[in-house]
Amino acid sequence: MPKKRNVILFIQDILEAIGNIEEFTRNMGFKEFIADKKTRDAVVRNLEVIGEAAKNLPDEIKQEYSEIEWKAVTGMRDKLIHEYFGVSNPIVWETVTNDIIIFKKQIKVILERENETKNQ
Repeated sequence: MPKKRNVILFIQDILEAIGNIEEFTRNMGFKEFIADKKTRDAVVRNLEVIGEAAKNLPDEIKQEYSEIEWKAVTGMRDKLIHEYFGVSNPIVWETVTNDIIIFKKQIKVILERENETKNQ
């Protein structure tokens, strides 16, 4: 049986995926984004990773950090994976340019606190 991953690894996965999205879309506007299939696909893949990692976080973490809209995060992943044909580029772009900035700050706080707890 594989060893269970710890919370910090899932949080690091989320931050890495956010970093990838930021790198892929740096200096890009919406028109460039929708015209660049590789970037769109890479961003969608990293949003899926974020949702999957969030889905694997223990309920205690989600309850402790209830200000984060976990259902929206995991719901986005489900929609991207199961309804890939209906992916809305404007919604993805809105997520990338607005929501992810706030989410990144929230996730960094969780990582800091979890690292502090681990090191006590």
